[in-house]
Parts: sequence; structure tokens; C-alpha cells
Amino acid sequence: MALAVESHWPADKKLFGIALTRYGHALSLERIRWVEAGHPVPDEAGEQAAREMLGAARAIKPMDLLLMLVSGGGSALLSLPVDGVSIADLRTVTKDLLLSGAPIQEINTVRKHISAIQGGRLAAACKAPVLSLIISDVTGDDPTHIASGPCAPDPTTFQDAVDVLNRFDVKPPRAVLSHLIAGLRGEREETPKPGSPVFENVENRIIATPRRSLEAAAKLFRDNGVEPVILGDSVTGEATEVAKVMAALVREIRTYDSPFKPPVALISGGECTVTVRRANGRGGRCAEFLLALGMELAGLAEVHAIAADTDGIDGSEDNAGALLAPDSLARARAQGLDPRKLLAANDSYGVFSAIGDLVVTGPTRTNVNDYRAIIIA
Repeated sequence: MALAVESHWPADKKLFGIALTRYGHALSLERIRWVEAGHPVPDEAGEQAAREMLGAARAIKPMDLLLMLVSGGGSALLSLPVDGVSIADLRTVTKDLLLSGAPIQEINTVRKHISAIQGGRLAAACKAPVLSLIISDVTGDDPTHIASGPCAPDPTTFQDAVDVLNRFDVKPPRAVLSHLIAGLRGEREETPKPGSPVFENVENRIIATPRRSLEAAAKLFRDNGVEPVILGDSVTGEATEVAKVMAALVREIRTYDSPFKPPVALISGGECTVTVRRANGRGGRCAEFLLALGMELAGLAEVHAIAADTDGIDGSEDNAGALLAPDSLARARAQGLDPRKLLAANDSYGVFSAIGDLVVTGPTRTNVNDYRAIIIA
């Protein structure tokens, strides 16, 4: 996105900017400075870059323009905690929420209430008009959930943030808890809400969505003689449970040619969750979905699948996702692996890596959520 701005910005017009992305994902830029930082767990590099961004937003004049380029991943990268909360505190609560299986919208509810820049606070700091161009990676494409909405109204409250922590049994660091309790008492300012005058000169414009990526995939399948069925871009829930539902649909099609007749591709997007039971497992939600799907299908003939994160990184490993074939788990067992035990240990990466079925793309430098396709031949 920053590279596109540079290539279209008039050479005789001033341009100052910072592009913040995860480690290993930066592109060479000439007029915009890039910074790499931690994701999905925030770090000091992200904190410093966010501090500079907030300072720049406060400094620009009313006749200027703040152009904000937002995509998924920004919640972790744009990590500037409120006064009294350290980056270590933010890192701890983020890790615990990620391991708890909480949906991203609920994680962001907490993050917005311990952030000095998210939840509309960046827009509130700016006197100039704000245009926020957004690539959506969340179900519903609501700007408040993408990168925790730095320029978007926040309908959630301190009470909502505390409720999330309680619901997922996350015990935050003392500084985080103290800040949230002060917010409940009205001693901390709430995030700017819908209807606030803060947003009178702010436009949040969605320029790419998960749904459009599924439509593009559907066209590709259709052009190659496979009927596509889009199951939606909002498929969420525990990855293993989603796999059970998908497997039941596949068996119905395979056995009865109903409700769809093969060859058919079942396409879906949306972000599953994984409740981590053993912290030493490797693999993200896409690979865990596929391993669970393989267990449910038990080698069902002529069924293949792919699941991958569109940014090229499934969780925190080096793969975008993985492939599943009818013989995948048989090949894993032939190498002495027990797929059921590895699934219980959240080690889907170990299975697909051993049989050579990881999908490794490297950074794609965009993010429109996860992509899944199950092909029934």
C-alpha cells in the first residue's frame, strides 16, 4: 500500500510517512520510511513507530491530509500502550488472549482500551482531514475491528474489555487491570464513540475484502470446470469444530451428490480460532483446521483441500498453510507420526512439514483473512 502511494504521489508534492509491517515483510521505499516490528505479539519497535505516528498526526496542520493505510495485523504492530502500562504488559495480555481462543474482535476490544492510538484515538489526535484506506481481514469488514480501528469510532467500553478478560479467564498484569478498573470508575477517558465530532472530517474507506478474494477464487474454479460454492467469508469458531462441520458436508456430497454435485469446490473465508492446550506445539489455525479435517474424513477418496492465511503466515511459523490429500495422514503414519496425538498437542505443523505438504509462499504483503477450499472430484 505504501509503495502504491509513492508511485502515484506527485513528485512536486510533499510526502512524509511511516510504513509499519512485520519482520521480513518490508519493501524498498524512497519517500516513506519503513519500520519492521513484532507480530502477532507486539514489541518495542512497534511501540516506537506508533509513538512517532501519533506525534506526526498531532503535528500536521489543518490544511494538510492524514492518509492512513490500514490492514490486518495492525492491532499488534501499532502497539502504543497508555501511560502506566508497559509494552511488556501489553505483550503479556496479548499472548494470553491469543492462547485463550478468543475471537479477534474480542481481543481487539481489550487492546483498544489499553492503547493510546487505537480505538479512534489516532483520528482524535489529528486536526487535519483523515482518509483511511483499509484492506479488511475481518468478518463484516467493520473498520473498528481492522487494526483495532485507529481512525474509526469504537462502540465498545471498558466494561466490555473487562468482560472479555473474564469470559476467557485471562488474568492481566496488575498495570492493565488497574487501568481498566480506573476506566470503569470514569477516571480514564473512553475511546471516541460513533457520532463523536472527532470523526466529522474522517473517512474510512474499505478498498479490499475477503469476499472479493473468494469471488476471484470462484471464477478460477469455474473457468477450470469445477463448480464453486462460496460458503461465506465469515466462517469462525474453533478450528477443529469447523472442520467437523465441513467434513459432514463433504461426506454428504461424496455419498449422495447432495446438496451439490461433484466436481465442486467448497470455498470459505473467515478466521478460526485455536485454544492452545500445549504451548510447545507448532502450527496456526489453518494447518490445525486441515489436520482436524483429515482426521474426520479418514482418507475419503477424491477429496483434496487447502487452507492458508492470505498474508503468507499461518500463525507464527514460516508457512502460509498446508495441503490435504486423501493419503496425507497415511503418509504421516508411515513415518511413525500419530496425527491424533499431534492434533491434541496443537502440532499440525509437525505433520504437514514431515510429509512435505506445507504451503510456503513467503510474505504476500497483503491480508484478506484466511482462505479455505475443499475440492470434491
